[in-house]
Amino acid sequence: MRIALSTSVIQGGRSGVGQYVLSLVRAFLPAAARHEFTLYVLESDLPLFAFAAGSMRLESVSERMRPPVRDILWHQTVLPSLVRRAGIDVLHVPSYRRMLWPRPCALVSTIHDLAPFHLAGKYDPFRMFYGRVVARRLARRQDEIVAVSKTTALDLESLFHVPRGRMTVIPNGLDHGQFQPGSQAHSRGVVCGSRAQTDRFFLYVARLEHPAKNHAGLIDAFNRFKAATGSPWRLVLAGGDWHGAATIRRLARDSPFSRDIEFVGFVPPADLADWYRAADVFVFPSFYEGFGLPPVEAMACGCAVLSSNAGALEETVGGAAGVLAPNDAGQMQAQLTRAAADPSWREQLRRAGLARACDFDWDRTAAATFNVYERAASRRNPSGPAYAPWGPHHPEDQVSTHSSAPETAVNLINWPGIRRDAPTHDD
Repeated sequence: MRIALSTSVIQGGRSGVGQYVLSLVRAFLPAAARHEFTLYVLESDLPLFAFAAGSMRLESVSERMRPPVRDILWHQTVLPSLVRRAGIDVLHVPSYRRMLWPRPCALVSTIHDLAPFHLAGKYDPFRMFYGRVVARRLARRQDEIVAVSKTTALDLESLFHVPRGRMTVIPNGLDHGQFQPGSQAHSRGVVCGSRAQTDRFFLYVARLEHPAKNHAGLIDAFNRFKAATGSPWRLVLAGGDWHGAATIRRLARDSPFSRDIEFVGFVPPADLADWYRAADVFVFPSFYEGFGLPPVEAMACGCAVLSSNAGALEETVGGAAGVLAPNDAGQMQAQLTRAAADPSWREQLRRAGLARACDFDWDRTAAATFNVYERAASRRNPSGPAYAPWGPHHPEDQVSTHSSAPETAVNLINWPGIRRDAPTHDD
C-alpha cells in the first residue's frame, strides 16, 4: 500500500499533535519494509524526521507554506495533485485543521479534540470559525476518522454528525523505552542541579496557554496551599510560550510566593522523562483535553499524578490519578495539600499510575491505525488488490478496531490490547 502523511501541523514538535505524528511515524518504521510511506514535511521540520529518511520518502514543502492560511490553501490546491501523481492509496492528515475537500485518494484524518466547541476564546476568531464551521464540513468528506478518545468520538457524532461507521477510537500510545521509572536523585541532578536535590515540587508540563491550560487556576490554588500550610514545596511550570503566556507570567510574578514558582521553558522530548522522575507530584489542571498524554507519561515514569477530570482526562487516567476540579481552586488546594502531606497516598497514586501506563503503546496504536488505512482504501476501491499485512504481525493478532454491531454508539477500542469480544468499561 502507498501511504502518505501530511506533517505540517507538528509545530516543530512542540505540541501534542507534533508528538503524536512523530511517534506514529516512528512506530510505522517496521511496516515500511512492506509498504511505501511518503511524508510531506515543511523544510525546517525535516531534521525531526531524519530517523525515517532511510525507510520512508520525505517530500520537502516550502517554508513559505508554514503560515496557517497558506498551509490550508496548499492542502486544498497543491497536495491533491501531488498525491495523485504519486499514486498514493491513502492520505492521512493527522489534524482536523488541514483535512482535504478534494478526494484524490482514500482520506483518513485524526481528530484529537473539538476544543472550539468547549472553550470560548481558545483561538482567535478565524480559527474558532474554522474549527466550528469549516472543519465540520471537511470531516464528512473523509473516508475514515480516527478519534483519540471516546470523548472525542462522541463529540464528532453529536457536533460534526460524522457517521458512526466511519469513526474508530484509537488512543495515543506511549514510548516505554523513554518513559519508565528511574532514580529520582539522578533525574534531579540532571534537570535541577544540586540546588534542588532536597526540594520537593509539583510539576506541570503544558504550553503556556491561557486560559485553556488553566495555569491561572493552578497558581491560585498553589498560593492558597502555601498560605495555609507554609510548605516549602515549589511549583515548576514547563512549556513554551503560547497564546496568553504573558498573563500566566504576570500572575506568577504577582504571587506572594513568586520565588517558589519557576518557569523552565520548553522541555525537549529527550529531557521530559527526567523531569517527570524528578518531580514529587505531577499536576494537570487543564480545562479540556481530547486525550491528555502528559499525565500518562508521568505515570509511566513513576510520578504520582493529580489530573483534571475535564474532557477526556477522566477516561485517559482511568482512576489512577487524584482528581482536580479545574473550576474550583479550593478543591485543587485541598488536593495539593493532601499530596504534599501524605506520602502513602503519593505511593498509592504512583503504583496505580504505573499499572495504568501499561495500557498504552505506540506499536499497538500504529497497528490499529494501519487497519484504518486498509479499510479506507477498501472503501474507496472495493475491488482493489489485497495489501500486505501490517509489519511483522499476523493479522489475527491485531486489535480489532471496527464493529458493525448496531447498538455500538461509535466503533471503539477502549484501550490498546482490549479486543472487541472482551468486556469494556461500558458493559
